[in-house]
Amino acid sequence: MVSDNRISVDPSKIESAVNWERLTSVTEIRSILRLAGYYRRFIKEFSQQDIPLSRLTKKDTPFVWIPYCESSFQELKERLTSAPMLVLPNPDVVFEVYCVASGQRLGYVSM
Repeated sequence: MVSDNRISVDPSKIESAVNWERLTSVTEIRSILRLAGYYRRFIKEFSQQDIPLSRLTKKDTPFVWIPYCESSFQELKERLTSAPMLVLPNPDVVFEVYCVASGQRLGYVSM
């Protein structure tokens, strides 16, 4: 949703994600991580955020939901259900652009 000075998420679109309750099985964790994995390129530091949950999916690891897992889960929900502020860069200020090219050649970008 776009208003005068901000961009926000339509509450009806994220209602089910906001209401996710504590995960109780490895299957539920894998499901959430697969969903969130789609958005990983848009979520800052996603690979650090999902570590506690990913550890619970390892073979021969007991499912023990500790506060660290809960905080990671809540932070992941927050990041999936909130919209970052999008702004156009100010041409008068120096800024850097980062690109993950995954092995692609960037010849055209440098031109």
